[in-house]
Amino acid sequence: MRYTLVFGLLQTLAYQVSAVDLDITQPDSVKEAAATIAWGLVKYYTGNNTGDVPGNLPDPYYWWQCGAMFGSLLDYWSYTGDDSYNNITYQAMWHQRGDDYDYMPDNQTRSLGNDDQGFWALTAMSAAELNFTNPPDDEPGWLGLTQAVFNEYVERWNEATDTCGGGLRWQIFTFNNGYNYKNSISNGCFFNIASRLARYTGNDTYREWADKIFDWELNVGFISDTWEVRDGAGNAGEANCTEINGALFSYNAGIFLHGAAYMYNLTETDTWKTRVESLTNSIATTFFTDGIMWELPCEATATSCNNDQRMFKGFLSRWMAGAAKLAPTVYDTIMPLLQTTAVAAAEHCVSHTSGFKGHAGTACTFSWYDDSTYEDSTGVGEQMNAMSVIYAMLVDDAITPYTTTTGGSSSSNVDGGTSASTKYQYLRDITTADKVGAGFVTTIIMACLVAALVFMNLD
Repeated sequence: MRYTLVFGLLQTLAYQVSAVDLDITQPDSVKEAAATIAWGLVKYYTGNNTGDVPGNLPDPYYWWQCGAMFGSLLDYWSYTGDDSYNNITYQAMWHQRGDDYDYMPDNQTRSLGNDDQGFWALTAMSAAELNFTNPPDDEPGWLGLTQAVFNEYVERWNEATDTCGGGLRWQIFTFNNGYNYKNSISNGCFFNIASRLARYTGNDTYREWADKIFDWELNVGFISDTWEVRDGAGNAGEANCTEINGALFSYNAGIFLHGAAYMYNLTETDTWKTRVESLTNSIATTFFTDGIMWELPCEATATSCNNDQRMFKGFLSRWMAGAAKLAPTVYDTIMPLLQTTAVAAAEHCVSHTSGFKGHAGTACTFSWYDDSTYEDSTGVGEQMNAMSVIYAMLVDDAITPYTTTTGGSSSSNVDGGTSASTKYQYLRDITTADKVGAGFVTTIIMACLVAALVFMNLD
């Protein structure tokens, strides 16, 4: 036993010596730490290899996760000024645009959910707001691609009284399991895009849709009286969104906070001020323990967090920093939480996982709140999480998102987008194998949601 204790102590000390150095008060230290972690993140990407597909990550990662990763790299560039990954970001975003310039490429459309498409659109909107390298002059710009997704979301909005009186479904096509589930992340993508388009363009149509989506989330109960953003509900038959899945995931809360901050920045109304502050306070209570971010439903036993969930803290970090930038009323609540989390995240970039291709001893782990626990596992989500919360320390000097009146240069395509029905024209008939595969994936996802609910109610 004595030898075991000594070995454990030496292992812990070795991890701590290898941790990424970070002084959050020194911009150069923050940039160096973020750069170290970004290097390890990009080493997972294979889409720029000869014969591979730009915009795809290897298994076990999904298409939407690659779009999200490039969104985090856009923010990395805008916060740090390091353009090392701009070329692969542009290549991926342009390659995956789809024939209709709506992020529904043929190789993904069959299994596409509204949230999958939405994460690529969020990245395109960031490209527009940050004046990222524009596409060719005779092609729709990043703004135009985002507008196309928005227009398709409008067509898919379902206001039938027996299907929750509004909202986007999780899945786009009827043949995919999950079509009868309406969820906060799909509607959060819609709301976030509408809010940002409203601010960028000044067009009242986008503002009206942002109001409508948020009001629906409140009215249906997906946003609770205590400002918790619940996962969703079934809308088929008698369910009609009355049996809400109350699982609380950080990205659901973050995406609505971020969009609400845009609306407050645009309107400066008390309504949006209250919403921003209330969501911030709820996030601070729910997704931080001892001042350090954690993923509530699954992090009690970190191995139970799946590859999707192991990315969520990176989204929350970016969206909280963005909210602090655009809505100063919540700056003093948000930044101390991100600061303590950044320090903890850097201290946990210590994994010696076999196969990690970044700098030795700097593979970031998932859980940050326990100083005595150092996982020997890492991945795209873990690297992205740590990188995002660390570069958030530079938010004060980061670019304020551009608009058309402050120098935004992305070209518009206000009528972009193809109705969802036309997409069926080039889809082959669905086979039994397709249905079984889709059912298997949905079963896994729903099982995770049930497990999350069980954990949350253990007390």
